Amino acid sequence: MNLHNIITEIEKIDPEVYDRLDGRRNAIKALSHAGGKLALAAVPLALGSLLSKAYGQASSNQILDVLNFALTLEYLEAEFYNTGLAAGALIPMGDDRNSFQVIADHENDHVEFLRTTITALGGMPVTKPTFDFSAGKGSGAGPFAAVFTNYSLFLAVSQTFEDTGVRAYKGQAGNLISSNGVLRAALQIHSVEARHAAHVRELRSRRMGDGLVAGIPQPWITLNQSNIPSDAVQASYNGEENTMQAGVQITGINGFAITAEDASEAFDEPLSKEQVLMIVDPFIAS
Repeated sequence: MNLHNIITEIEKIDPEVYDRLDGRRNAIKALSHAGGKLALAAVPLALGSLLSKAYGQASSNQILDVLNFALTLEYLEAEFYNTGLAAGALIPMGDDRNSFQVIADHENDHVEFLRTTITALGGMPVTKPTFDFSAGKGSGAGPFAAVFTNYSLFLAVSQTFEDTGVRAYKGQAGNLISSNGVLRAALQIHSVEARHAAHVRELRSRRMGDGLVAGIPQPWITLNQSNIPSDAVQASYNGEENTMQAGVQITGINGFAITAEDASEAFDEPLSKEQVLMIVDPFIAS
């Protein structure tokens, strides 16, 4: 066990963890430098106690279920980017490759953070599924079979995963409201996913005319447009055309010339757990 790495991962996702721990900061720092078998044997229980206090009564089945749901999505994204980076010359050297290395690092950090938090809160991290990134449910012959040989297709699938992740985290926020600490950490991951989505969309906007980019991708979603000419991704975008928020119609509000496109671009719509599982199901072989 590399406790220093665990503490580092927690801080990456939740820089304010020590503020919630108050006077326990010195204790957790001391744990990270502890040596000897006896000290290390006590670390998981001590760390779990500290995190439980930091994040409140976060051991409820509902919160653990949400965290494991998020972990499954992070497994998917982390393996996708790890595989893409390992696929020879798939990702061009320079800014593109550097960007995806950063994104992969973030997704791997999310996996480690969620696994550590679930375990510390008394839960069991879900086992990583076997993925089929062709979206063929294990056949390897789905609509995205060339995802690791065709960079434009890799970008399109990446955008879909990131856009779906943003909506998925938003959809689970209400189920985490009983624990401010867990909710804060989840929304921090949500914001990172949103930045990934915006950057991937910008990368795709440079590749107009390659047959896999429809329209002009913006950093945000307009109506329910994916800018990907494939029905296989449309479920990730359905519902984004909503123009009403909190019962208020945004189009033309207060006499301003706000179009349906403007209104839809201003908000990301949540996806339910069931909707997300339906979207990712083709990518899970077992």
